[in-house]
Amino acid sequence: MLTNHPVDIGQRSEAAILSRLVILGHHVLLPFGVNQRYDLVLVSEGKFLKVQCKTGRLREGSIRFRAISVQSNMNGTSWRGYAGEVDLFAVYCPESTGVYLIPADEVAPNVNYLRVDPTRNNQAKGIRWARDYEL
Repeated sequence: MLTNHPVDIGQRSEAAILSRLVILGHHVLLPFGVNQRYDLVLVSEGKFLKVQCKTGRLREGSIRFRAISVQSNMNGTSWRGYAGEVDLFAVYCPESTGVYLIPADEVAPNVNYLRVDPTRNNQAKGIRWARDYEL
């Protein structure tokens, strides 16, 4: 049975991203354990790139994702960004089944948008198009 628990959603996204990377012929390493700030390592031109996987949601013509981690426990909830800790964000959108690879230095510390549909006012300047990052 498919559940909507955040951990399960994240694992499905990681699996979709890993699958797409492997199908496309990329070499991928998986870290041991769950306490790293990255979910996988992509080997590219002899370099190891730390990748943080995220789930994107298709809303109002854009794929939206958050570039923060949220941790909750008995003491409260904390939010933490990934600045300086990852090289790439890989985003899986279940609604479109698309996988997108975005350099970390192009990602805002909170909400990010990858535009799928044209804007209502036909604005094109400053728009980050999903197609430019799709695998």
